Amino acid sequence: MFTTILIALLLFWILQIIAYWMIFTKAGEPGWKSIIPVYCTYVQYKLTWKPMFFWLNLVIAFAANLFIQLGYDSVALMSIGVVLNLAVSVIGFIALYKLSRAFGHGVGFMLGLIFLYPIFILILGLGSSQYIGNTSE
Repeated sequence: MFTTILIALLLFWILQIIAYWMIFTKAGEPGWKSIIPVYCTYVQYKLTWKPMFFWLNLVIAFAANLFIQLGYDSVALMSIGVVLNLAVSVIGFIALYKLSRAFGHGVGFMLGLIFLYPIFILILGLGSSQYIGNTSE
């Protein structure tokens, strides 16, 4: 059972690298940047939004986990951690919307990225979508 899960996760990671390699290539970035996990996300934010929001999301996620770890005995600290995790989710959804818009798609494609991420990220990378640029300027 563990081996099956490990193989599935490895396959998912490889497919994500392939998709992001093609996405970055379409956007004029070197594809190798898709191999490095956190850097890949930074490059996505740079291409589709603003890198500042990547750093903001990273700091909020760190703070959320810290509050949750410290909040095992405190409902208030745990609640702050949960609210911060919701903020991280909202920023993540906005980032997916920005990715969708950067390739000429809209809200429907963003919902596909949210609910069927592996399929829609491959469609974005391997399909006929063209990078039109950062639309948040």
